[in-house]
Amino acid sequence: MAALLSPIKDVLSERRLFLSRVIIAAVISIVLLGIVVARLVQLQVIDHELFAEKSQGNRVRIEPVPPIRGLVFDRKGRVLAENLPAYQLELIPEQVDDIDDTLNRLAAINLIEVEDIPRFKELSRSGPRFKPVTLKFRLTEEEIANFAIQRPRFHGIDFQPRLVRHYPNGAEVAHAVGYVGALSTADLQRLDPAAYAGTSHTGKTGVESAFESDLHGDAGYRHLITNARGRQVPSDTSDLLNSLPADASSEPGANVYLSIDLDLQRIAYEAFDGRRGALVALDPWTGEILALVSAPAFDPNLFAVGMTTSQYRELQDDPDRPLFNRASRGAYPPGSTIKPMLALAAIETGATNLTRKNLCRGYFQLPGDEHRYRDWKPEGHGPVDLHDAIEQSCDVYFYEVSRDIGIDAMHDYLDRFGLGTKTGIDTGGEHAGLVPSREWKKNNFRNRDDQRWYHGETVIASIGQGYMLATPLQLASAVGALATRGQRFRPHIVAAVEDGLTAERRIVQPERLPDVEISNDIYWEYVLGAMHDVMQGSRGTARAVGLGAPYEMAGKSGTAQVVSIAQDQKYDEAELEERQRDHALFIAFAPFDNPRIAVALIVENGESGSGVAAPIAKSIMDAYLGYGDDAQ
Repeated sequence: MAALLSPIKDVLSERRLFLSRVIIAAVISIVLLGIVVARLVQLQVIDHELFAEKSQGNRVRIEPVPPIRGLVFDRKGRVLAENLPAYQLELIPEQVDDIDDTLNRLAAINLIEVEDIPRFKELSRSGPRFKPVTLKFRLTEEEIANFAIQRPRFHGIDFQPRLVRHYPNGAEVAHAVGYVGALSTADLQRLDPAAYAGTSHTGKTGVESAFESDLHGDAGYRHLITNARGRQVPSDTSDLLNSLPADASSEPGANVYLSIDLDLQRIAYEAFDGRRGALVALDPWTGEILALVSAPAFDPNLFAVGMTTSQYRELQDDPDRPLFNRASRGAYPPGSTIKPMLALAAIETGATNLTRKNLCRGYFQLPGDEHRYRDWKPEGHGPVDLHDAIEQSCDVYFYEVSRDIGIDAMHDYLDRFGLGTKTGIDTGGEHAGLVPSREWKKNNFRNRDDQRWYHGETVIASIGQGYMLATPLQLASAVGALATRGQRFRPHIVAAVEDGLTAERRIVQPERLPDVEISNDIYWEYVLGAMHDVMQGSRGTARAVGLGAPYEMAGKSGTAQVVSIAQDQKYDEAELEERQRDHALFIAFAPFDNPRIAVALIVENGESGSGVAAPIAKSIMDAYLGYGDDAQ
């Protein structure tokens, strides 16, 4: 009976417990609902403008608009550097989740080279993450089609229409105009990020680099409507764009006009015919560069469209050094081309006079020294005066007068003609050359014996050998000073800069340099008359080139030894390797009485200044003065 009994339920207690639980649940629900409502009020009402602006910012992207780079023209208005439309493959770092994987997949479909991936990664890290990194500067139609098919797989990668630098004359003007190349990490640190926003290239050498600030222009920006993936979409509402600040237009760069004559430049480049060397032609009365050639050269378009690391390495490793500007950076022994300048020094210092004759037996010896300093003509020239010594390029005559001139006076007079110092050409990047002196040797050698200056060093300096070095640009400037009887002008290659919007031109005026002061004008006429006879005299070393020409000219040949040979050893051209043969040099100006052009050139390992270099100089003067094959 007791087992059948059960406890009586406390209904009231259970009801209170249930009610309390309902109340607690209701309170929690109300609190949570209040939090949600409060958050919604904050988002939709209080912070509405803030989040609306952020939302718009996600939809609207500010894209920089790179300026149109200025054009480069020659003196007759012919285009040397222009801009052509092309599609570029670009990466926007902030829109790419995994840059390494993306670049590797692009390489797998042959859109980029594997060896360039590290460079692209460095560029994506070094600049602003919103700034596009150009992966390829000129896509072919096949590459565009290939990428378009796989475009959805590459977030943050797209191809964009851009203007690409183009050099229609290729290698012919490579070292005169220079080239543009892709922005490097060092460039990004050096340049103003705001000014170069959206820009992928900058000038690297030549005019393109020296006048970068004029050619580049000012960047602008524009607002784009984008989707959730950051890709541009057509704008379906004008109200959105109307509510944004106005776009800022970019300002084009200035156009640059060079003093270069394209016809002359082409003739000079072709005249080298695959040989190594350099040529500079200028107007002696203004310093305007008419032609500046370094051969062999390279196609600057390779840099403009982007080359692979292996392509660049191939250019760097080429033994002919096509990237090296021999015209302004190549320092060579000037050889006998300095003899007209040393002749003036000899007269001015009293080391010789206009009538003194010396006997050339084919060699010269210093007193008490058995060493023979040989003349280029083994049997000698016989009795010669200073005029004969220049006309026939007698080494022995200059060996003898060098003792009385002295190395320091040589240095002083050659310095007056600009040798041993940079010319200050407006493109920069030149070598200073070297005219030695006692002080120079003392300051540049550690060993006390090496610091001493020896008489034999003066002797070989008198024919432009030994320590002496000059660039073709310096020699052109020096022969220009000879042509003007001592008036000097700083060489320059830019003739005018034209504003890209107003077309207003800023003309570059000739800049006078200190004149070469000579005590008597007769000395000028004497030395220049000897240079005239070098080309048009009966015994001149270059008479085969100058005789019969329809105009009067003056010149001086030079031969620079590349390797030393023993005193009793004969120079055998057949046995000597081509790159060990003598350099051929020549300087000239024309017309003789009213000079309009001065030329200096070197043909590396050309062996004969009068036989190899002089014809090239003559062809340049013919073309400029209107006596070339094409002149009518």
